Amino acid sequence: MKLTREPSAQPGFKYRWFVAGDINGFFGLMFDNLTVLSFMAGILIFVFKYPADIVYGRMFPGTAFGVLFGDLVYTWMAFRLAKKTNNPRVTAMPLGLDTPSTIGIVLTVLGPAFIYLKQQGMAEYDAAMMTWYIGMATMVIIGVFKLVFSFIGGWVQKIVPQAGLLGSLAGIGLALIGFVPLIDIFGLPVIGMISLGLILYTLVAKINLPKNFPGVFAAIFIGTVLYYVLAPMGLIGGSFAPPSMQLHLGAPIPTLGFVHGFVAALKYIPIALPFAILTVVGGINVTESARVAGDDYNTRNILLTEACSTLVAGLCGGVAQTTPYIGQPAYKAMGSRAGYTLLTGLFVGFGGILGYVSFFVELIPRAVLAPILIFVALDITVQAFKAVPPAHTTAVAFSLFPNIARLLQIKLSNPDVVPVAKFNELLTLPGKVLPEMLVTVALGNGFILTAMLWGAFVAKLIDRKLKQASIYLVITAGFTFFGVIHSAIPDGNMYFPWNLPAVFSQIPYQFTSAYLILAAMFFLLSYTKKSKEIINAAE
Repeated sequence: MKLTREPSAQPGFKYRWFVAGDINGFFGLMFDNLTVLSFMAGILIFVFKYPADIVYGRMFPGTAFGVLFGDLVYTWMAFRLAKKTNNPRVTAMPLGLDTPSTIGIVLTVLGPAFIYLKQQGMAEYDAAMMTWYIGMATMVIIGVFKLVFSFIGGWVQKIVPQAGLLGSLAGIGLALIGFVPLIDIFGLPVIGMISLGLILYTLVAKINLPKNFPGVFAAIFIGTVLYYVLAPMGLIGGSFAPPSMQLHLGAPIPTLGFVHGFVAALKYIPIALPFAILTVVGGINVTESARVAGDDYNTRNILLTEACSTLVAGLCGGVAQTTPYIGQPAYKAMGSRAGYTLLTGLFVGFGGILGYVSFFVELIPRAVLAPILIFVALDITVQAFKAVPPAHTTAVAFSLFPNIARLLQIKLSNPDVVPVAKFNELLTLPGKVLPEMLVTVALGNGFILTAMLWGAFVAKLIDRKLKQASIYLVITAGFTFFGVIHSAIPDGNMYFPWNLPAVFSQIPYQFTSAYLILAAMFFLLSYTKKSKEIINAAE
């Protein structure tokens, strides 16, 4: 076996790993992570009434530690690449908490699990702890899954049309990442709209502020200052409550606590694994964009790092997965090198341990941070339509619907909005057709995987590949029959349909039959002369 030696730097080579551009890069990447943590905490605490001390003292440390681990590795990889290529301008790959899956898992796994456990008679603290275990187990499952998919991610990217992959992500952006923060903005409209205006001005219109002042920092700083000036005087509506000024300490100690929640977490696999697939495919795309920008990172190493950082987070109590962020070329354009990822990792990682991250999360109003998520939602949605072939934009649009159904389900199943008894009554309303609430619940359960499959089969249909469209529909039917998607049970559990109550059993049998009939119809139509004609829009 022949051993190969790593290329060494040329004599006199020096990597300028920290420059002025790293300051701007740090604020951008750090606030992205802070925003995700803020909404993770806000949704759990204020929407689902989850105990704040468990969020800050148990979930945050491990979640933040995953960011520290990943950013340290990416920083080291930048040094290694700079030495290998003798390039002093290498920019590190940015890593942080994945926005779609963090908010999605909070809204569709952690929050509903907490409510369900309490409805089963579990004490609030015990339900909160079990929810934490479920969150940890979900991260461990995702981490292991991503480790495997690090080696076959390219294959997945080839067999699933972009309309399915990006359409499901666009739906999450539009329905969950975009709409939920929009409510926070208009909950404090004066403050929220000023911050949103600055984000739109600098990031969407791409107009620099005077003296090239960072737009994200300006939006957060100005919005926060205005809040604490106007809110005590009652000039922005609502009630003002000063921050607790308390540091929530917590250590990301490896634990086997996830074992307690492993079985319960299995029913959330239809939600969790598509999120994992999206970050793997996203990691491939991000690495390619960095390569085009001049930094030739090894794709597999990038994917393995994000998988390991997610796994480390889950084993240490974290409940949100990490991912390489889209926009490495943007950080490169602003002059960042490797300092910004090092600073972000240290700030977020130690902030979760020492408690100052939770302090900032409580200090900065969510209406001020929400515009950052609005921008992310817009960017994700627009990119989905831009990246696919023009003919496939209809497939992307079609894949948005399951996400809307999930948003409706989240809102309607909240006991503060619809009492539990009334919700259950609406699920079983007698009639000649399926109850509307039951159909909404079924369409929302497994929404990410549903969106991927819908986008894929419509894209194949547009391309006149009717037999392949039929295959996707048969797969969809199989998943539907056992509740992997379109589960008739409100909590999204999988099942054997013959064990369901009569009302609920209509969903798997009728939905599955519909998909199979549609698959057969397209398969037969694939033999017609018209279906074989190629038109320009389908090329």
